[in-house]
Amino acid sequence: MKVCATVHGAVSIVNAIATRKGATLGIGLEVNVTAESIPGRGISIHSENKSLSSRLIKNTVEMIVPRRTLESCKIRLVLDSEIPTGYGLKSSSAISSAVALACAKIFHPKLTDRQIILAGVRASISSKVSITGAYDDACSCYYGGFNVTDNAEKKRHIHERAPSGLCAVIFVPRNRKRGNLKKLKNLSAVFENAWKSAISSKYWEAMTINGLATATILNSDPMLVAKLLEAGAYGASVSGNGPAIAAITKKNNESAIKKIFDGLEGRVIVSRINNKEASVREV
Repeated sequence: MKVCATVHGAVSIVNAIATRKGATLGIGLEVNVTAESIPGRGISIHSENKSLSSRLIKNTVEMIVPRRTLESCKIRLVLDSEIPTGYGLKSSSAISSAVALACAKIFHPKLTDRQIILAGVRASISSKVSITGAYDDACSCYYGGFNVTDNAEKKRHIHERAPSGLCAVIFVPRNRKRGNLKKLKNLSAVFENAWKSAISSKYWEAMTINGLATATILNSDPMLVAKLLEAGAYGASVSGNGPAIAAITKKNNESAIKKIFDGLEGRVIVSRINNKEASVREV
């Protein structure tokens, strides 16, 4: 069997590092993973993006496929990702979820969505690409829409479809430098308040609180968040641990938001908001 799995990216509403409670929103950038079992043994990975973590991918496969199976057949994976890696746009969660979903379709078709997501979460921790396992990220990548989670308990408190007519305007800086992530815990009370707003479905309030807090610590400019709000963004924040900055706005306000990033070194990506669940099909 040869299959292709599609999973989407996401942006942060509330960063989970300080309290292990997070919230995220799905966006339309895609990861596609084609998987097939061929003669041989082990795992082969093919991608034009050389920055993808082969360790994460292999660990994810091993969470789904028994070792004895890998000794009797070879799994060939071809990855194609629209998500910039290393910018806080949930590429690791999207990739691990897509790999897990593709492998499950071939070798364990009765696995539940939750089991597939948790396989990717465990692989993210064992590969050290995530501190918390990023359960919040994985949920929005897999299910789309808004997801509010307790990452320590691997519990999803809220899943809600995002309104139609919205887009994410994302600034990807040329400089990938980040601040000290450990200092996020200094603002634990602020992130807790942001999470409480999110669990009350006050997503834009939560995102803005998160944006001001993370920008202060992670080498971004809090005034940029303020300018994005003035330009009509519903919410704006550093996404994940940065350095990308995401603003959510109406589609007809996209140009006003993009102007705020004029003159900054980097590029702008505009993505639809995603409410679609991950999918897998035979090819």
